[in-house]
Amino acid sequence: MNPEPDVVTVRVTSEIDAAEARQEARRLALRHGFTTVRAHGLATAVSELAMNLVLHTDRGGLIRLTAQDATGAAVIELVAEDDGPGIRDLALAMEDGYSTRGGLGCGLPGTRRLVDAFAITSQVGEGTRIVCLVRRP
Repeated sequence: MNPEPDVVTVRVTSEIDAAEARQEARRLALRHGFTTVRAHGLATAVSELAMNLVLHTDRGGLIRLTAQDATGAAVIELVAEDDGPGIRDLALAMEDGYSTRGGLGCGLPGTRRLVDAFAITSQVGEGTRIVCLVRRP
C-alpha cells in the first residue's frame, strides 16, 4: 500500500513567492530521498516556471508539487498553471534563445531538460498549464 501523496501548493504572484516555491520543491525532494543534485534540479525547474508566472501574467498562478512514494521509487509531479494571456506559439516558445521579454530564452526549454517528462498546453486568452514529472533515480 502506498502512503498518501505529499502535496505542496504555492500561490505565485511575486519574486518572493517564486523563491518560496523553489525552497519548498527542494525540501520536498529531499524529504522523499532524492539526491541533493536531483533536488536542486527540481528546484531550478520550479524557479523557472514560477518566474514565468510572475513575469508573464497579471495575477500570477499556482505551483503544485505532489510527491508519491511507490514501491522502491518516488516521483514528484510539478504543475504550474495560470489564467494569463497564454502562449501564441508554443513551438517557438520551446526553442532555446526565444524570449518575449529580452531574457536568455532558456526557461521553458531548460525546464524540459531538467525533468523526466514535460507537457505544456496553452490557450491564448485563457492561460497555460505545464505538467512535469521528476523521478528519484
